Amino acid sequence: MEIQSIKQRFGIIGNSPFLNQAIDVARQVAPTDITVLITGESGTGKEVFPKIIHQLSARKHGAYIAVNCGAIPEGTIDSELFGHEKGAFTGAHDSRKGYFEVVNDGTIFLDEIAELPLSTQVRLLRVLENGEFMKVGSSKVIKTNARIIAASNVNIPQTIREGKFRQDLYYRLNTVPIHIPPLRKRKEDILLLFRKFASDFAEKYRMPNIQLDEEAKKLFQNYRWQGNIRELKNITEQISIIEKNKEIDANTLRNYLPSGQFNELPVLYKREDINKEISERDILYKVLFDMKKDITELKKVVVDILQDENVSKNIQKDKTRIIKQFYEDFDDNNKIEIQQNYNETVSEPIQHSEVMDENLSLQKTEIDLINKALNKHNGKRKDAAKDLGISERTLYRKIKEYNIS
Repeated sequence: MEIQSIKQRFGIIGNSPFLNQAIDVARQVAPTDITVLITGESGTGKEVFPKIIHQLSARKHGAYIAVNCGAIPEGTIDSELFGHEKGAFTGAHDSRKGYFEVVNDGTIFLDEIAELPLSTQVRLLRVLENGEFMKVGSSKVIKTNARIIAASNVNIPQTIREGKFRQDLYYRLNTVPIHIPPLRKRKEDILLLFRKFASDFAEKYRMPNIQLDEEAKKLFQNYRWQGNIRELKNITEQISIIEKNKEIDANTLRNYLPSGQFNELPVLYKREDINKEISERDILYKVLFDMKKDITELKKVVVDILQDENVSKNIQKDKTRIIKQFYEDFDDNNKIEIQQNYNETVSEPIQHSEVMDENLSLQKTEIDLINKALNKHNGKRKDAAKDLGISERTLYRKIKEYNIS
């Protein structure tokens, strides 16, 4: 069946290439038994596509059931989908068939699939893998030949990262994806839909048909339509009923459109995945800048200590404490940078620095600390590393680097 014929049969209005592509995929996948996942924002008309797939398939004479997974309480969703035996839970006075048993050889449409509890997702995964399920309160395996079509208006990969949706179930459902474009991506269809709804409401309420002037049409097309086709239909109905003057101008139309949702000027916005990437990069930059600041402050502290004659006698003790503390606060890569900056600071012309250069060598101090720790623990590297506040692998590398016997 041609795309235009499908539109007429199922009441689909629009000529957007994105919409036509979605219809074409549904048409091609219909004769198969492949599982389909339909995605798109709320109000885009996702519920029409499972009907297209079912009616154009060999199952068209079988049962078709649409289930809104988000509308069924968590405590009863398993019973609704898979059925239950008598006495399986309080109030189960009789056994009951679930949707999967009723729709055998037909099609079941699971809308808002991301709302399913994790326990129900496990049961659904078994149906997809083996075509088997068990009623609540039963150990008897039941076979089903139902075709599953699912839909969601949320970002399922994001829910997977949040631990709310099983990754293996997502891959089973997403065998063939169909994405329904939002209305703001179908600007050429907005006025077509408006005229259709306006005509329907004029006939329903027996009143003249409303018309938009040129400014109002531009305003309609620049609006973002967060609620998509559903929002467009509701606003058209409001205007049809309330406005006495059926010639609608832009000023009148603004009374029905929420402010702040227009595309009259270019708008920069970031998708969720881009936000995530930029956020991680910004955090990394912040860490690096904070680290650089800490190193600069450390250099100033060392300079102040070296210039103060009253503390020169305690310098060895202080620098040992500083080194050990920074071992605990930074990883190996940062310690290398600290050492370089520390050595640069020591090499600067400071009073008495020529006398103390060798004694203040970080390398010599590290060797002394490592030897003391190894002697203290009778050569046990694990205990010595723990005492030094570093990993055993880092200690081993230091021993090899400094040729410590």
